[in-house]
Amino acid sequence: MASKKPTAKKLRLLRAEKSNRRVPAWIMIRTSRRFVAHPKRRNWRRNRLKQ
Repeated sequence: MASKKPTAKKLRLLRAEKSNRRVPAWIMIRTSRRFVAHPKRRNWRRNRLKQ
């Protein structure tokens, strides 16, 4: 991918990177491990973002 990207694309990638984290441990504990996997989790190789 080019290093010089449009600002809008950079912001989309940044938001996607921030949201791509695991469910916090305290939520797992509070819900008795009902929520272990994050439904919106994304891998950079497998899933593409909508551009």
